[in-house]
Order: sequence, then C-alpha cells, then structure tokens
Amino acid sequence: MYFWRGRVRGLARPRPLAGAVLALSLGAIALLGASSAAVPAEPALGWRLVGRAEGGQVLLNVPLPDGRFALRYRNSLYGSLAEERFSVDAAGQLVLVELAADEVAVLGEYYEVAERPRPASSPDARAWVAPPAAPVALAHLPLLATSHGQRTLVVEGRPPIALWHLTARGSARLVFTAEQAR
Repeated sequence: MYFWRGRVRGLARPRPLAGAVLALSLGAIALLGASSAAVPAEPALGWRLVGRAEGGQVLLNVPLPDGRFALRYRNSLYGSLAEERFSVDAAGQLVLVELAADEVAVLGEYYEVAERPRPASSPDARAWVAPPAAPVALAHLPLLATSHGQRTLVVEGRPPIALWHLTARGSARLVFTAEQAR
C-alpha cells in the first residue's frame, strides 16, 4: 500500500531548487518546439546521443543500440533517484516516454503524469513508473549537469555516465541531440 501525495494532472507543490533543475531540462520544451505527435511504440534504431557544451564542443557521443536512454538524477528533497526515460523516433527527436522514481511522491510532486504511478516491473531499477501527461518530442534537449543533482546518463549495456564530470571545467549546461549513426 502506498500514499499518493501528488495529483494525476499537475504539479502538487513544486520545490524551488528541484523545480529550477526540472524547469531547465523539461521546461525548455516550450521554447524548443515540443511536438504534439503521438509517442512512438518502438524507438528508431541506429542513433547516437551527442552532448555538446554551450560553445558547441562535443563532450559526449554515445551509441544508442536500442534507441533508448534515461537521464537519472538525485532528487534534492527526498535524496532518492528519479529518471526521465527517452526514445529516439524516426525523425531523430528525443521523445519522453516514461518517468520513474524510487519514491512515488517524486512523480506526484515534480511531474505532470497521465495516470497514477504504478509499481515498476521487477527488473526495473526504480520502484515507481508513470507516463508523462502530454507527449514531449524535442530536437534538442538542454539540461544542467551539476554535482548537486548528480545527473547521469543511462544507456543499457554501458556503465552510467556522470554528466557533471563532463562539465566540471566549464559551464554546467549541456545540449543533447540524436544523430544518425554512421
């Protein structure tokens, strides 16, 4: 049994610090052309995830064998892990397909979800999952990668990549895009 502290649609009580981090990663959707297209059932294959610094320097170039990846971070209020899970569609857009967290309250208080979070299936690393309330497809995904949130890239079959280590010498801003693998 669990206690659902959030709402099915809408943020319950946004927290200032975590809200700022979330706003930079998902709040930029409106500025960067969020698509209202339906979420694809299967991701497109043959893509690489490329992360660039503000000046365009490539800091990360990772193959996505199954066309999927997750951005994991440590929630500042609960101290637990949460993930924003993406797939790459045929047009190379980064599509938010699922939200996951160790604490059900993180999904209710920090995200708009389409339905009440449910317990994750047994092989899942997080305890709770939920679909986003609205389709989100981005050509560019900007985010902050600081040691505070410990934002980490997770690609199946590879060790997790601590993104804040990539940005330690410069700006903490990264922009992800999907590029066709050659």
